[in-house]
Amino acid sequence: MKNTLSHSDAATIFNKDGKRVDWHDETLWFVREKRDKAAHQIPEWELLRETASQIKNNVLSDINNYLIEFEANALKNGIIVHWAADGEEHNKIVHSIIEKHGVKQMVKSKSMLTEECHLNDYLAQKGIDVIDTDLGERIVQLRNEPPSHIVLPAIHLKKADVSETFHEHLGTEKGNNDPKYLTEAARLHLRDKFLTRKVALTGVNFAIAETGEIVVCTNEGNADMGVHLADVHIASMGFEKIIPKRKHLSVFLRLLARSATGQPITTFSSHFKKPRDGQEMHIVIVDNGRSTQLGRPDFRNSLKCIRCAACMNTCPVYRRSGGHSYHTAIVGPIGSILAPNLDMKKNADLPFASTLCGSCTNVCPVKIDIHDQLYKWRQVLVKEGYTPTTKTIALKGMAAVLSSATIFNFAGKAGRFVIKYLPFLVNNNINAWYKQREMPAPPEESFREWYAKNGKEFKEKENE
Repeated sequence: MKNTLSHSDAATIFNKDGKRVDWHDETLWFVREKRDKAAHQIPEWELLRETASQIKNNVLSDINNYLIEFEANALKNGIIVHWAADGEEHNKIVHSIIEKHGVKQMVKSKSMLTEECHLNDYLAQKGIDVIDTDLGERIVQLRNEPPSHIVLPAIHLKKADVSETFHEHLGTEKGNNDPKYLTEAARLHLRDKFLTRKVALTGVNFAIAETGEIVVCTNEGNADMGVHLADVHIASMGFEKIIPKRKHLSVFLRLLARSATGQPITTFSSHFKKPRDGQEMHIVIVDNGRSTQLGRPDFRNSLKCIRCAACMNTCPVYRRSGGHSYHTAIVGPIGSILAPNLDMKKNADLPFASTLCGSCTNVCPVKIDIHDQLYKWRQVLVKEGYTPTTKTIALKGMAAVLSSATIFNFAGKAGRFVIKYLPFLVNNNINAWYKQREMPAPPEESFREWYAKNGKEFKEKENE
């Protein structure tokens, strides 16, 4: 389960291991650099981004009709379509399908929607054994941890961590950190699960209204393995996964993997249009707050997200605070604008976990204005009274200082005096800034004071 600590408190715990933090930061920046190299190899990259953004704008403006079209075509293809208002209804539908077939085991390929709905926990309470077959997901599942990243679920772990986990749960050789050895152990462990489990669940990357088919993008082939060996295929999708026509798919496939990992395309882009003979196929279309987000003009663009995680790989806060510091299924910058829509009070801290540098917006393949939405969420949350009392008092105090030139000048002088002559008043653990940084050396005078003395000289030079 996700932690219940605030982002800052959970990040403080993560930052206790400085070497791991540096490694986490550098690893994700390496992925960001791969993204940049892949993007620069495509002359029409910005045109692709703009095209994808406009396609998604079109979808969001007419989502009702596209969903109806998708359902009608899926039904023609022999797929059973379900609608779920929220995560609980989604979980109940999935359980009812499993129960109908009288099985107690299921394989699942990576699906962030099921993480959002807490499906694994729900099914475990019902006595259903769920095995995540994506390697990263399986690692964190064995460790009883949530994913820390939506594309690289175990990015917070090193080889030694995985080795220890596999030794404990799979009986591998203790201390053997060889990635090939560990991967082979995972492959052997999962092979039996694929062969014996009759229900397989996948996520959905894209759902094509024109044809009623879904597309699942993976690098390991686990979705294909699970589905092709199972008697029942369940696909879980948020309703924003719709795209109008099959011809639009190429735009998104060229953007997705390059933005996510720097690959030209995912290893497997699997199309599922109808169940094979003797198989049953279900699609569960989920709302879970998406309609509410769609109705928020300032935040509806967040529903364009194709879950590439480029915003996480570039975010300086995410890279140095870790995915587990976010108490929501979708982490990082995009998660911080999606989560308050579901629960403002619970997730009020997340939009403040950002420098507002705009790097997330710059790399987003569908041009979501992420940093602008983070700023707007801060305004909403403050107005609604969901910020901590200390922050509310501090903001009101700052507003009073900045709205009065007299108070501003006095505060500046007082601050310089305290830092210079009474440093112990700020160099202590009560000051949150000092916990992570050294206080700056105080200037002899403020810029305003300096300009009052020297400004005339500069004005004369400008007039010459």
